[in-house]
Amino acid sequence: MQGPRRFLPSISGLRALEALDRLGTATAVAEELNQSQSAISRQLSALEAQLGVPLIERERQRMHLSPAARDYAAEIRAALAQISRASMRLAVNPEGGALTLAILPSFGMHWLVPRLPDFARRHPGITVNMGTRLRPFDFARDGFDAALHHGRPDWPGAEHLYLRPERLRAVAAPDFLARHDIAKPADLLALPLLHIETRPTAWADWLAGYGVAARPPAGTQYDQFATITQAARHGLGVALLPDFLAEAECAAGRLAPAYGDARPAPTAYYLVWPRGARTPSLTRFRDWLADQAEDEDPLPR
Repeated sequence: MQGPRRFLPSISGLRALEALDRLGTATAVAEELNQSQSAISRQLSALEAQLGVPLIERERQRMHLSPAARDYAAEIRAALAQISRASMRLAVNPEGGALTLAILPSFGMHWLVPRLPDFARRHPGITVNMGTRLRPFDFARDGFDAALHHGRPDWPGAEHLYLRPERLRAVAAPDFLARHDIAKPADLLALPLLHIETRPTAWADWLAGYGVAARPPAGTQYDQFATITQAARHGLGVALLPDFLAEAECAAGRLAPAYGDARPAPTAYYLVWPRGARTPSLTRFRDWLADQAEDEDPLPR
């Protein structure tokens, strides 16, 4: 049921209000929306008149949102993002059916993308749009329908599908290994160890799996597996890489195992989505992905 006209303000006024809350000045709002400051001021005044509530506190040449207006802006931000997302989907795929997915760069490119042609064949009417994210985010704010997540299934306000465990292998450049004798896991403690920011305890967990309780030495840190892989290739030290990356690098001869086989980590990979979301595109993608995970890892879901 549609509410009274006064409670359905114009998009231009809502965009101006949301932007002022986020950016802080009318000048920044005018620049972002590619409008004049006077146009922004008129839109905000019209919004105040339509709602019958003062929203703007004017001090000399500056405008500030009232506390109630800031709360209102936070609520409409998610609605504006949803409208933008729906409009983009319609423009990209006018026949209908789209999914916007956040992916982890390495896992998305090396594990998911090679499987996507099968999804495209089975569901040709669904377009999968992807953007990279390294850490959890707010689904309402960032506009993704689902995300590939590494860690534990503790994303607030979300449901999840287990995909596969993470298994880490210690690897280094062949010429680096030729210069160092590694007879047992503890020997790695004397070598430069490369660390990934998103897994701060990875080396300690890996060594503990071999019964080594000593704290691993601090070393250089990297924010993505792409960069830590390059560092290992160039002989900067020993890296712990997921098996789907390490196997390809070792097969190509760019890296070699430093010690042992790939060992399970205490974390895993998941598909996560907002609790209660049941769009047809998400449901089909989730069901298809469950089959992909089941083929590789026959574990309870």
